[in-house]
Amino acid sequence: MAELSKYQPHRVTLETRDDGTMLYRSGYDMGDSVRRTGDWLHLWAKEAPERVFLAERSGAGWREERYGAVLDKVRAIAEALLARGLNAETPILILSGNGVDHGLLSLAGQYAGIPTVPVAEQYSLIHGAHGRLRHAIELIRPKMAYIVDADQYGEALALDAFEGIDIVASRTHGRPGVTAFDDLLRGDRGVDVDGAFDALRPESVVKILMTSGSTSAPKGVMTTHGMMCANQAMIADALPFLKARPPVIVDWLPWNHVFGGSHNFNMMLANGGALYIDEGKPVKGLFERTVENLRLKTGTLSFNVPVGFGLLLKALEGDAGLRQRYFEDLDMIFYAGASLPQDIWDGLQAMAREVRGDVPLMTSSWGLTETAPATMIQHEPTERSGVVGVPMTGVTLKLVPDDEMRCEVRVRGPNVMPGYFRNIEKTQEAFDEEGFFLTGDAMRFVDRNDPARGMRFDGRISEDFKLSTGTWVRAAQLRLDMLTCLAPLAAELVITGADRDEIGVMVFPNLAELEAEGFDMAEADGALSDALLLGEIRRRLAARDREVSGSSSRVARAIVLAEPASMAESEMTAKGNLNYRRILERRKALLDRLYAAEDAAVVRI
Repeated sequence: MAELSKYQPHRVTLETRDDGTMLYRSGYDMGDSVRRTGDWLHLWAKEAPERVFLAERSGAGWREERYGAVLDKVRAIAEALLARGLNAETPILILSGNGVDHGLLSLAGQYAGIPTVPVAEQYSLIHGAHGRLRHAIELIRPKMAYIVDADQYGEALALDAFEGIDIVASRTHGRPGVTAFDDLLRGDRGVDVDGAFDALRPESVVKILMTSGSTSAPKGVMTTHGMMCANQAMIADALPFLKARPPVIVDWLPWNHVFGGSHNFNMMLANGGALYIDEGKPVKGLFERTVENLRLKTGTLSFNVPVGFGLLLKALEGDAGLRQRYFEDLDMIFYAGASLPQDIWDGLQAMAREVRGDVPLMTSSWGLTETAPATMIQHEPTERSGVVGVPMTGVTLKLVPDDEMRCEVRVRGPNVMPGYFRNIEKTQEAFDEEGFFLTGDAMRFVDRNDPARGMRFDGRISEDFKLSTGTWVRAAQLRLDMLTCLAPLAAELVITGADRDEIGVMVFPNLAELEAEGFDMAEADGALSDALLLGEIRRRLAARDREVSGSSSRVARAIVLAEPASMAESEMTAKGNLNYRRILERRKALLDRLYAAEDAAVVRI
């Protein structure tokens, strides 16, 4: 159980230039970093060969892979890949989600200097998302692709885009032309795998992560050994309890995203910890599997998105035994992806105190795929959600004032990418004249007079817009406010009003909640029209209107969309984020209705 003495108190420096730009840094020096991820694997295979590193469900229990065996398997797979002619110029595309074999293959690629490219499994499993899969194949030009099950991925493999690509599967089902993953485990002793490993440098690119594509076509972020290794040193500087004992997580966060695949995966590897793969997800029908897994195994750290913690809180309220197991050995509760609603934060805190008398570190951080990812972190206890903290060791944040309180954030440090894969133009656009990465994110200080209290995320600069009056609307923060106002009726929403007189909102409803509350699902040309539902939304908007002032935050109209956001139509990314521009473009008729003089499906206040 973590003690407050194990947490580093915030210490920062803030330098203000003549032009108002600020340089924000940690007051601590960065600790030592290994050069390659394989160095961690060698360390723990020597010091704790029988300790579990990776595990996945198998029947009623777990398939557990221990550090010593993992190193042997990684070296064998690396030999097999090199023997097949793969190298730094022939990436491996990984189509399947999290799994032990997926992890072994990724580590083998890193060991041999062969980049792996994990993509969202939805690109292969959803027919309408095959366009995203084709884009990835055309950009990456892989020589090999991995899938967990040849039958499950059969439709995707039939695409002509896979011609000339070697297919490897954990379960081949006898499909012709598909190599069994077990064949890679046989290795090839004629290959100098030690020479390949010794040739690796911190700047060696060993992973390419696809961006979500919420604002443009997905780009490939070149990720190096040095980026990932430095980032774990930075995290350990902020969270010294990671070195006090090997961490354990039961985690579902997908490895094709940097949070699950680099931050969490490497945190376990760097600190000799164990990653138990949770095949559940925080959605109806799959979260039950997460609860089942937590009854079998709980961790010392808990990572999730806000909706996941909301579901978990409800599950813990109804299960005293699970509540005891979940909290009793927990060092940290870590949310990401969005701000954790304060009522969920308070509920988890209260439960922790009831079970053990104190509260584990409840925190979040900030970063991007391009920053490996962690760049800021709240590493001392706080009582409020929504703070992303202070700069991590080794990085410099350039804060460019956007108004009196808000700043655009730029980053320079050893965790920042060298560039986008095969895209020189986008790479050049991504950095300023001093070499700072342009994140496009905005922040505000919690207390401008005390920078050690950290910063709050304040949206994407590109999401802001002006009303026809010239008034700026900070859409990202307003979206969070409206999600709270309309919870739990709204699953997601889009803020509208660019070049119009008033702010509006297009609501993607929580259909399960509407059905449970007995609202009518009748629609009128793509919009829900139930008078009781619209009346409830009107009541909430009117109540909020009495509490806010100014046209920049007053939401005057709303429409409830009947059709969910479509991944096939690029309205939603595999990460679950909305592509606002695409939604407004594809649903222009509904947007025009929202601002029409009269429409029975539109709420006005």
